[in-house]
Amino acid sequence: MSQYETGFILSPTLSEEETTQFIQQMAEIVAQKKGRMVKQDIWGKRRLAFPIKRFQEGLYVFFTYDGPGDVSVELERRFKQTEAVIRFMTVLKDPRDLGRRKNKKRRAEEAAQAAQAAAPASATTGSPAPAEVKEEKSDAAR
Repeated sequence: MSQYETGFILSPTLSEEETTQFIQQMAEIVAQKKGRMVKQDIWGKRRLAFPIKRFQEGLYVFFTYDGPGDVSVELERRFKQTEAVIRFMTVLKDPRDLGRRKNKKRRAEEAAQAAQAAAPASATTGSPAPAEVKEEKSDAAR
C-alpha cells in the first residue's frame, strides 16, 4: 500500500459542528475503502495567500493515510461535490523519503541520548570546569 497526504481547505462560513462532521465523514471514507489513517492534522483558520471563491481565509485540514489509490479518488470525488471545500490536493508520498526521515529522527534521538548520558557523568565527577586557555602570540607573529 502507498502512503498519501491529502490537504483540503474548507469554507470559513461553516459552523463548528458542520466542520467536525465533514472531517469525520471524510475520515470514515478512508476506513471504508480499506485505508489506514496515519495522521489527521487540523490547522484551523488561516489567511489565504490570495482570495479563492471570494474567501480571504479558510480552515486547513490534512490527512495522511495508507491505502490503495481508490481512497484518494473517492475523497476527491466527494470534495468536488461539496461546496464547502474551497481547494484540495493529494500527494503520493515517496517511500524512500519516509525511510530517510525515520533514519534522521533515529540518529537525532541517539545523539540526544548520548549527550544526556555524557552530561551526568561529567557533572558527578566533581571536577572543576576547565580554565580558559589564553593564546600567546609568538615573537615572530608580532
